[in-house]
Amino acid sequence: MTIPADLYRQWRTQGGSALALAERRPCGAPPERWLQEVWAHQRIRRASLQTTDGQPLVILHPGFWNREAGPDFLRAILQRGTQPPVSGDIEIDLASSGWKSHGHAGNAAYRNVILHVVWDPPAHPAPLPTLVLRDLLDAPLDELESWVGGASDPSSAWLAGHCSAPLAELPAPALADLLRQAGLVRLQIKALLFRARARAAGWQQALWEGLFRALGYKHNAWPMQRLAEILPLTLDHPVDPNLTREAWEARLLGLSGLLPAEPKAGTYSRRLWDLWWRDRGPFDSALLPARLWRLNGVRPVNHPQRRLAIAASWVADPSWIARLESWFLARPLHPHAERSLAEAVRPDPHRFWRRHCTLTARELPQPLPLLGAGRLNDIAVNAILPWFWARADAGGRTADLDYLSALYLNWSAGEDNAVLKLARSRLLAEAPPFRTSAATQQGLLQIVSDFCSHSNALCDQCPFPRWIRSLADPAPPA
Repeated sequence: MTIPADLYRQWRTQGGSALALAERRPCGAPPERWLQEVWAHQRIRRASLQTTDGQPLVILHPGFWNREAGPDFLRAILQRGTQPPVSGDIEIDLASSGWKSHGHAGNAAYRNVILHVVWDPPAHPAPLPTLVLRDLLDAPLDELESWVGGASDPSSAWLAGHCSAPLAELPAPALADLLRQAGLVRLQIKALLFRARARAAGWQQALWEGLFRALGYKHNAWPMQRLAEILPLTLDHPVDPNLTREAWEARLLGLSGLLPAEPKAGTYSRRLWDLWWRDRGPFDSALLPARLWRLNGVRPVNHPQRRLAIAASWVADPSWIARLESWFLARPLHPHAERSLAEAVRPDPHRFWRRHCTLTARELPQPLPLLGAGRLNDIAVNAILPWFWARADAGGRTADLDYLSALYLNWSAGEDNAVLKLARSRLLAEAPPFRTSAATQQGLLQIVSDFCSHSNALCDQCPFPRWIRSLADPAPPA
């Protein structure tokens, strides 16, 4: 069985999340669920936000999406004007009047709301700090239409879906092809985010933000991204152009709030503290609160202090991006591409990090790589390859896109994780009968984002199972 090229994209357009904007109301406002997607992924121009009362606003963490009753996002961390950062909840409505008409004002579940996010400007003074999204989107609506819903991470435990049985009946080559098509869609969705950010901040800044976000992994992606957003400030500050990797490390750790206060004399922490103490003056207004970081449940080797040591090594190397671009221009083929990428971007850590997971941890008995193959794989799939795709697509370089497509489809599978296990249990029920690649892993996640996330556990009204069965029937899907 041979499935048509681009079949998955057609299915997604007909029945997946791309239909979200078709639900737009007569007044032209998108549905509220769509605004929640935009907020969850911060698809807004974050650099110069203001509430309706004219106060500058910085989003340190957008909060955790609440799928139950109550505010839409919980435990966000915001900074208004020169006030200290505060933690609280976010409510999203189409109009400011929704705060009263939906009964939030008298509901105790909403007492911790610190920001009301709306689509249209309020007609009257708002009862609480309000942010209007209409003119803040980071991309045109038609571009966001192809993105919305497709970047969500499946986070709920589902029973095996109705598509599991018909997928199991597909011949292995057809199933692999379908997953690869979905994986390519996911790559292009990630590239859209880079392209939107590059329009506002330039390609290099977009790359740094994507790299930092990937280094943060799932628990600390937002504070890492915020540090990257501060990066232009630190780069523009008049400093020694030969600022060392150690000095960059002190700066990033100091800005992060993760540098121990008054460490013991003679320790590596003390040396970093002394560097930061002399350097911190211009950056006091940009410091992140330490509570922004999630450390519980984070493996020692994934601790954000260690991740920032990687970032410092990269930022301190003036040739780092040039080496990355040289790697791409050399057109390496699989599997040499993965090995040569590792050589091009391997961090050069201080000897301290070869035997320590954190600044206060005991010395390890054996040296430990600062960046393992599994983490580099994730960074490549989630940041480096999408960034190159976005640049090639923006420049209309079809030869580069063809090369990237072939490279991505052959890229080795990443490490397994709970999200992938959930996706497999939902769609495949058992291990696929072919070699798993990064593209097929990403394809699983994309199908869940496009279809499972827009249906319930019983797959009510989801067209995907019916369309898979239709592959055995020459008639096009209804």
